[in-house]
Amino acid sequence: MSAVPGQPIERDSPAGAVRLAHRRRAQPNGWWGMALFLCSEVTIFGTMIATYFYLEFGVHHWPPRGIAAEKVAAPAIATGALVATSVLVWFAARAARAGARGIVLWSVGLAFVVQAAYLGVQVALMSHDLEHFSPRGTAYGSIYYTLLGTHHAHVLVGCLLDLTVLWFVARKGLTNYWLTATRNLALYWYVINTLAVLVLLTQLSPSL
Repeated sequence: MSAVPGQPIERDSPAGAVRLAHRRRAQPNGWWGMALFLCSEVTIFGTMIATYFYLEFGVHHWPPRGIAAEKVAAPAIATGALVATSVLVWFAARAARAGARGIVLWSVGLAFVVQAAYLGVQVALMSHDLEHFSPRGTAYGSIYYTLLGTHHAHVLVGCLLDLTVLWFVARKGLTNYWLTATRNLALYWYVINTLAVLVLLTQLSPSL
């Protein structure tokens, strides 16, 4: 049923949320809040990546002697799979604006499976690295584990956000709040996946 001109839109109904999303002339406040948060995170990662190359500058051996350069294949494949989930969350955000709850659930659910698998692979790779060099032994180890650990923590947060959106969209539907939350989730993963590429290139720079 179409809305009567001048009549308030019911934000808590999926149909009302869809109409409101299409009437907006600007992004909702929640979207801007997520954007500002991600700007601060990008700054943090930029600082850590700059620190990595600053520490590398002027030394003769990077990584230090006794620490093998990273192998390219496994982290590159894992990161490629993670970046591919940007397509899934894009579909979810688009489906949310159309009120297609089923597509949102399937898209976010599949993205979660891939993202959780990526996190598992990366934790296993980091555990393997810890057997060969410590974060306390060298400046390389310190910045290496700080950079990767911070990124993995952001992936974990993203996975928890996936589960939150899945739970509430399944139970409450695409109300205005959860429609916006789905779009925010997509924005979060766009930025985190972009950072994943930068972290990967930094991590593999001695091997490239």
